[in-house]
Amino acid sequence: MNHATPARFHISQAGTGAAPALAVAEAAPLRDDAATSLRAQLPPPHRALQACVIIPAKDEAAGLPATLAALAAQLDRHGQPWPVNSFEIIVLANNCHDATAEVVRAQARRYPQLSLHVAELCLPPAQAHVGRARRLLMDEAGARLELVGQPAGLILSTDADTQVAPNWLAANLAAVAAGAEAVGGRILTLADELNVCPTVRRTQLRDAAYHLLRAQLESRLDPDPADPWPRHHQHFGASLALTARAYRRVGGLPDVRYLEDEALWQALRRHDVPLRHCPAVRVVTSGRHEGRVEVGLSWQLRQWATLHQQQAEPLVECPAQLAALWRARRQLRAVWAGRATLDAALAQALRIGLPELTALLGQAAPFGQLWEDVLAARRAAGDTIALQPLSLALAGLRLLLARA
Repeated sequence: MNHATPARFHISQAGTGAAPALAVAEAAPLRDDAATSLRAQLPPPHRALQACVIIPAKDEAAGLPATLAALAAQLDRHGQPWPVNSFEIIVLANNCHDATAEVVRAQARRYPQLSLHVAELCLPPAQAHVGRARRLLMDEAGARLELVGQPAGLILSTDADTQVAPNWLAANLAAVAAGAEAVGGRILTLADELNVCPTVRRTQLRDAAYHLLRAQLESRLDPDPADPWPRHHQHFGASLALTARAYRRVGGLPDVRYLEDEALWQALRRHDVPLRHCPAVRVVTSGRHEGRVEVGLSWQLRQWATLHQQQAEPLVECPAQLAALWRARRQLRAVWAGRATLDAALAQALRIGLPELTALLGQAAPFGQLWEDVLAARRAAGDTIALQPLSLALAGLRLLLARA
């Protein structure tokens, strides 16, 4: 099929398009042999700890030095180095066949001012995936922040092939200080790794333009006070931060093999947690075509390359239909908040029966849960957003923005 833009990369509002392909279940943090072994390999958290950066790593010895050097170069909002022990980094070397753990230890010696820890695990085959590794790390990070009395402290996720900007930590903390409880960072790709296929690079840039224009249109039609324009559309493992209390509130990272970051973001939305796609939070990540996860950026790049070989264009969601859905969502939110009265016109706009919509309004407490239930009802009735070629969708978005 030509539709090569999964929720893993682009969905900016839960449920407006494709959902993660795996069923998810919110659950309490894991406490099993792997979690126990992870904790046993780490020193106790320092009492000054404010933030915990987690990095799942499988056979990442080559990329980790640059990743860790970028974290060692973090500056606060005044351009000064962060106080020692104010943040820490935990790398989980899981099921590695290279020198990943040894590389981390060498970097810890190179940057003695950095609270850098590494743990090694060999997970059984059924659990040897990025979702499990990231969940183990985030569970432990949340517990460490709680242990030092920092429920508002930050759990920050990045990847072993990613380099964060010098103000990455400061920008995430600033977004939380402004009211967010979770922050998605802007993820850029190292262009030199894509030069081998200029067509894939062009497709990637056009796809990014589509999703940024889409986010702009959404912010006009259904503004989110917690996530105002300018904003972007990404909330993925390479740059994802949330408070320990928000993580605990949603029951931790959903237990899935991949798309775990998207599943977590959806869980946060269901609970009406204030979310921010912050343009000031930026990272660059590898453009490699052979990644470490089943579905990730490398998978997406391969899909675009395949489409190029087939002389086909990616398909994306129709902007006009999305705009109609966002307008209806804004009206539904007003009904949910008691600022408007439910009527048949809104039910028709949502393409759901008035009795069913009335029942859903009576059941869901958070608006995020209500919206997810409405979209589930639409899908059950066979009502989905139509797909159209990327070039056509870009033209449609520009026209809609000019009129909005």
